[in-house]
Amino acid sequence: MATTREQQQIVETPTEARQGEPGPSVAALLAISTGLAILILAVIWFVFFRT
Repeated sequence: MATTREQQQIVETPTEARQGEPGPSVAALLAISTGLAILILAVIWFVFFRT
């Protein structure tokens, strides 16, 4: 990393500043969307393919 300090401020390149770590909100969104997709597919299966 080319992070430097200038007058008590951290200076980063634009690329370094844009890099972030996915927080818990990203994990929650992934879990909720996966759960909804499974639920929707299960409903479709029960409605159309259950014999």
